[in-house]
Amino acid sequence: MGTYVNPGNTAFTEAINSKIYIDKSELISYTNSVINTKQKNICVSRPRRFGKSMAADMLVAYYSKGCDSTKLFSGKSAEKDKSFTLHLNQHNVIRLDIQRFLETKKDLNTFIYEIEKWVILELIKLFPECTDIIPRRNRKLKSVLEQIFVQTGNGFIFIIDEWDCVFQLAKDRKEKQKEYLDFLRGLFKGAEYVDLAYMTGILPIKKYGEHSAINIFDEYSMISPKNLGKYFGFTEDEVQQQCKEHGVDYEEVKKWYDGYRLGGLHIYNPKSVSDVLIWKEFQSYWTGTETYEALKIYIDMNFDGLKEAVSMMIGNGKCKINTRKFQNDMTTFKTKDDVLTLLVHLGYLTYDKNTSEAFIPNQEIIQEFMNAVDDPGWDGLIQSLNRSEDLLRCTWACNEDAVAKSVAAIHSETTSILKYNDENSLASVILMAYYSAKVYYLNPIMELPSGKGFADVVYLPKKGVDCPALVVELKWNKSAEGAIAQIKERQYANWIKGYTGNILLVAINYTKETKKHTCKIETLSNIRF
Repeated sequence: MGTYVNPGNTAFTEAINSKIYIDKSELISYTNSVINTKQKNICVSRPRRFGKSMAADMLVAYYSKGCDSTKLFSGKSAEKDKSFTLHLNQHNVIRLDIQRFLETKKDLNTFIYEIEKWVILELIKLFPECTDIIPRRNRKLKSVLEQIFVQTGNGFIFIIDEWDCVFQLAKDRKEKQKEYLDFLRGLFKGAEYVDLAYMTGILPIKKYGEHSAINIFDEYSMISPKNLGKYFGFTEDEVQQQCKEHGVDYEEVKKWYDGYRLGGLHIYNPKSVSDVLIWKEFQSYWTGTETYEALKIYIDMNFDGLKEAVSMMIGNGKCKINTRKFQNDMTTFKTKDDVLTLLVHLGYLTYDKNTSEAFIPNQEIIQEFMNAVDDPGWDGLIQSLNRSEDLLRCTWACNEDAVAKSVAAIHSETTSILKYNDENSLASVILMAYYSAKVYYLNPIMELPSGKGFADVVYLPKKGVDCPALVVELKWNKSAEGAIAQIKERQYANWIKGYTGNILLVAINYTKETKKHTCKIETLSNIRF
């Protein structure tokens, strides 16, 4: 099956020898700091393609007695830490990739037994002096480790990769999920033989209600990375440096693969960045390991407001979500927030903890959403997005009638997705209507506080792009003229301090009784404050 106790450093050697390698060994400084402390149990969850296995391989190479990794870490950032030599290849390491024991659903019935069997066999070979005290039958890994610890004083570091694959393979088999969680709880809770436990997967620890099923682990996730955010992917500085070395346009890389927000950091998808640096082609590399069907399953779920939220985010908007009630599995969904929280963990969305908002991070993931909504269940959305470029040009030309007609058409086309006679749906319509604005403008700012109130949607031109800023005010059962007056009265344009280009004030009203849309556009030229 493989080497599970004190494996070598072959896997990490391959990572270092790869065409693209960015040093993340500073993580070792943190794991060293928590060995044999109350913080020694760590669960790091992040999406596929975000370097989970590489980090696990690095920790194995550093800690394991089964190899000499001195040369591998020469010149790496971890070498500068005062604890580096203290722990380098000084620990007994048990390395488990749970996925290797779960190749098919049939393995669900035996995988825990197989894990225990193979690890115990290796422990017996490694500690022959303990053979007499290890039972010959009904061996349990926890008991064997306890006996070894009592007899020899040897503790263990556990590195467990793909810890949560059980929840992906056994989505509807609650009894197998519970059996597995009981196994992990028994293995780690109160165990003196554990020097450090590092688990990584896509999902945080499974919850039942408000509580974690294994509450001894500190969790670091896409929702709450804590102080480990910079180890989840590539940082801005790292990507800029790699772009210089490989002659790739950084701004284009930023547009395609940036966007993940982790603890105030901008984090890039490491697999996609590596691919574009090697192949020099800007495209979605997501489909190399994921297909749009995986996304489609979730966004097609029949939860109130889910499709509206997805439509808004496709239009560059953001959606407030409550992440606290998510049960950290792939089947327990009660609200749209549960679905959207899962999409954050899967990497299809990112999450701003300061504002509790989720949004689509970049152009690569936008393409995956566009593939997923190209379906009869999303009638009208694609047509609406296709209208966007014409509508934007009509706005720049101050063609009020054309803008009103386009917004009305988009509103009508998306009635199967949005609540048509709902005030919030008009904001979703506007974001879809100005979908093409992403080429010319920064991400739209929703309800930006300015002057004496809030502008509904604000579009600020990208640097070097010659087009007017847009200050958009939406009204329901009122008038477009009144919306223009409100923009002026409440000084919504004041937010553009220092901006010296043209500003278009765009007011759109929808009258529920007549189902009529009206538009007024005024120009403020060369504003200076």
